[in-house]
Amino acid sequence: MPRHRLARAALLATVFVCAACGLVYELSLVTLGSYLIGDTAAQASITLSVMVCAMGVGALLAKPLRPRAAAAFVAVELALAVVGGLSVAALYASYAWLNIYTGTLILAAAVIGMLVGAEIPLLMELLQDIREQEASTAVADLFAADYVGALLGGLAFPFLLLPVFGQIRGSLVVGVVNAVAGLALAFFFFRDKMTRGARHTLIAATLTVACGLTGSYLYADRFEATAQQALFAHPIVWQTRTPYQQIVLTESFSPFATTDTRLYLNGGLQFSSVDEYRYHEALVHPVLAGTHRSVLVLGGGDGLALREILRYPDIAAVTLVELDPAMIELARTDDRLTELNRHAFDDRRVTVVNADAFTWLRSAPGLFDAVIVDLPDPDQTSVAKLYSQEFYAMTANVLAPGARMVVQSGSPFFAPRSFWTIDATVRSAGLRTTPYHVDVPSFGDWGFVLASAGPPPTPTLRSPSPLRSLDEPTLTAATVFPPDRRAVDPDVSTLMRPVILDLQRQEWR
Repeated sequence: MPRHRLARAALLATVFVCAACGLVYELSLVTLGSYLIGDTAAQASITLSVMVCAMGVGALLAKPLRPRAAAAFVAVELALAVVGGLSVAALYASYAWLNIYTGTLILAAAVIGMLVGAEIPLLMELLQDIREQEASTAVADLFAADYVGALLGGLAFPFLLLPVFGQIRGSLVVGVVNAVAGLALAFFFFRDKMTRGARHTLIAATLTVACGLTGSYLYADRFEATAQQALFAHPIVWQTRTPYQQIVLTESFSPFATTDTRLYLNGGLQFSSVDEYRYHEALVHPVLAGTHRSVLVLGGGDGLALREILRYPDIAAVTLVELDPAMIELARTDDRLTELNRHAFDDRRVTVVNADAFTWLRSAPGLFDAVIVDLPDPDQTSVAKLYSQEFYAMTANVLAPGARMVVQSGSPFFAPRSFWTIDATVRSAGLRTTPYHVDVPSFGDWGFVLASAGPPPTPTLRSPSPLRSLDEPTLTAATVFPPDRRAVDPDVSTLMRPVILDLQRQEWR
């Protein structure tokens, strides 16, 4: 193959690799934001819009560098390797220690976007140096390689980099690839376009960047553990990142000289072992008043609601639908959780289904005498559908005649508009509701919505033994709300208009 054809092929291959790296940096920022902040739509919009705008700025800033295109291209790739490779770690550190995220995200997206935008003009100049050709042909070749490379990066990120390396290490690996690709192209095919001093400087800079990123890779686990601990008030005793969420267990001693085990999903507190019984008794027992044989639980992968359900000997079958298998495995095997849930998953009456609750309801196998909706708060786009009119309508379809449903609905004290929006959304699905609330010290005042297809259900108890936190007078008082904690004409949340997301973001901010 003639040298100019080999150089052209190498240049297009470099475009392919650099495009893949650029898209990985972009996806890393979006994904980290969705993990830490929870609003996937907003994080994607901010990242994409800032990066695309910055790419245009970078292309303009690269115009004066065209006479020294080879050396400039290597310098741009080295800068991109450093900024892009360390971007996830820097954002995580900013969030964990400085409590600053959006400003740092915008800065990182802008710098990465400018560097990515500077690549194409420089590569166009190098392509024309290999062989003079029509501008339209050169642009077509570059963009074809660029877009196909973006496809590779888009597929490699969720299916290879994220599961194998994780976010921090994945970005560092891509940074090293970025640096080496830029130097290899310039050194082997365009070295005559650079002075000897420039070549030596760029080689030394590439080695320094590669060594720095490699050292960061080796230190990544310690850095992540330190940053994670900064986000939690108590020592982390177990944590993992699954395809669905981050699961963290912390443990400390409470003021009552007892062990305080806490579960966090994506940074949100799910329970404290000191007072979780108050939440789960209030969630489960009012909906199980009367005789029931089959119960459906949507969420509740920690098994604590299941523990309360299994106290009733007349219940013959419980179906628990939980998206994340890792959460079920933790609840089955971790000594801290099995002590709390009393090995509820070992009960022969329990059937666990690992599925998305929304999808599962569309083809639910039968009717249930009671439905318990114990899902995380709707602070992410993926969870908002589980607080929609469509979701509650499908849930109503699996209620047997006379059956009741309960929904954990957040705090009517700290987030009243969110609470009453959930109540209005359940009613819009054709159910009659009775809201109630109890005090759970770890969360504050916490609310629930009891619903049925018939008359508004009255919260009552059918306790097999005295409960620790509930009795009939307490439950009666729980249905009373202060006037200033009621929302006027709350909206209904739907799939196409997830009002609940905006309310959660505004009220908990």
